[in-house]
Amino acid sequence: MRIVIEGATEVFAEKIVALAAQHQAELSVTTVRPGWTVDRAERYLRSLPAGGRRMAEMVIVDGDGYLDADRLRRVLGKLNGPSNALTRAVPRGVRKGWWPEGTPAPITPVSNPDNPSWHQNIAYRMDKELVPTFREALTRISRSLIAAPATDRGSSTASETPAPWSEEAPSAVDVPPGWGASDDVPLVMLDESGTDAGSGNNNRHEK
Repeated sequence: MRIVIEGATEVFAEKIVALAAQHQAELSVTTVRPGWTVDRAERYLRSLPAGGRRMAEMVIVDGDGYLDADRLRRVLGKLNGPSNALTRAVPRGVRKGWWPEGTPAPITPVSNPDNPSWHQNIAYRMDKELVPTFREALTRISRSLIAAPATDRGSSTASETPAPWSEEAPSAVDVPPGWGASDDVPLVMLDESGTDAGSGNNNRHEK
């Protein structure tokens, strides 16, 4: 028999195991601790879209856990999308089994205490004790991006050499048609009637 107890302390789990032993039953109990660990914080941040992750980074790093909404808007524009991404990430993680149900959102909006009916938030905050955990998670993500090969990051390196000219298209170093090898301007090409070959085209455009 295997039982998963969410939110239970290790002391409580030991009591359950002892009770089962009294009834000659073998019981294995796995406790799932609530709250945010560095691993969970990293997974949370990686699950966010670009705007949501940038918003989280600003609250964690720039604001050290508290950042005015106006400052966020100056960088991100409207906050509807990023803030919704932060809100949806927590229940999505519960569904995927990344953290137990009841895990609180790490970043929450702050409403205006003087005007609670006003729906626009004045700031976003994170509990102070969570800031070091999420800072470590951001450091992990940064290190993994630095360590990843350039091809994985979608970037090209300066050492890449261009493919040789296949001669299927004009070479960029050839003298253009209508130019002499030492000319600064194109030679005038005349048609059989002695008129400028380009004049007919100009006349057609003017009609």
